[in-house]
Amino acid sequence: MVDADGEREITAMRARELGRKSVVVGDRVALVGDVSGRPDTLARIVRIEPRTSTLRRTADDTDPFERVIVANADQLAIVTALADPEPRPRMIDRQLVAAYDAGMDPLLVLTKADLAPPAALLEIYEPLGVPYVVTRRGDDPAELRELLAGRVTVLVGHSGVGKSTLVNALVPDAGRAVSHVNAVTGRGRHTSSSALALELPEKTGWIIDTPGVRSFGLAHVKPENVIDAFEDLAEGAAERCPPHCDHLQADCGLDSWVADGHAGQARLDSLRRLLRSREGDPDQPTEQHDDPPVP
Repeated sequence: MVDADGEREITAMRARELGRKSVVVGDRVALVGDVSGRPDTLARIVRIEPRTSTLRRTADDTDPFERVIVANADQLAIVTALADPEPRPRMIDRQLVAAYDAGMDPLLVLTKADLAPPAALLEIYEPLGVPYVVTRRGDDPAELRELLAGRVTVLVGHSGVGKSTLVNALVPDAGRAVSHVNAVTGRGRHTSSSALALELPEKTGWIIDTPGVRSFGLAHVKPENVIDAFEDLAEGAAERCPPHCDHLQADCGLDSWVADGHAGQARLDSLRRLLRSREGDPDQPTEQHDDPPVP
C-alpha cells in the first residue's frame, strides 16, 4: 500500500525500470494503470518522487547498511512510557539524533502518567527544548491531537510503551493490536510487524505507526548533523573548533564558547550526550534493556 497523492492508498506493483529501489511508507510515487482504488484493480509504480525527509536507522553502530523507516514525515514522536516498562533515556537520545539527522521536528510523547510522574524524565530533556506531551491511560489525547494537526508524524518507541493504544485513540477505526509488558523481563511483545500510515479524522494530518524496536543504530549519522540542531552551539563550533573536531575532544572550542556566556553548560552537556550515543559509547548502549531506568 503506497500513498500516491496524499489522500488515498492504492494497491500497486513496482515497475521493472525501478529495479531494486525500495518503496517505503510515506513515499510519494507516480502511477500508471487503474488508480480508481476499486477492488481487483492494478496500477504500477513508475517513479518515486524526491523525498523531503528520510528517517533511517542501522542495526547497530557498526552496521554499514541503513534501514529506511519512513519517508516524507516532518515530525518524529518518540513514545516513551513513564513506567511499565521503565523509560530508557539512552534510547530516547538515539531517536533524537535520528530526528535531527533527518531534519524532522522531535516530539516527546510520555505515556502512562497514571503510573509515574514525568518530572524526572522531563528534567533530562529540558535543556534541549524538545516539546512534549504527557498522556494517561483511558484519557482522550486531546493535547497530542493538537500537536499532530497539519503534520505527517511517525511514532517510534520500543514495544509496550503504548503506541498502538494512542493510534487507536487518535484513529478510532484503526484496530491496532495492543501488547502487554512481560512482568519478568519488563519488555513488551511486538504486535506490529510493519509501518502503517493512517489519516487522522477530518483529514487533519497523518500518523505512521511503526513496529517496536529494541535497538537504534546510528552508524549513518554525521556529527555535524547533530550539532546543527543546536544553533547556539553550531555558531561556536564554526568559530572556535579545530578542523574535524568531534566536540568530545579535550581541545574542543565549545568549552570556551560556553565559558564566555554564548550558550549554557546544560546545552553542551546534552549535545555531548547525544554525540556519545551516536559514537556507540560503551556507557550509551543501543539495546533498550541494557539502559538503566530513570531514578
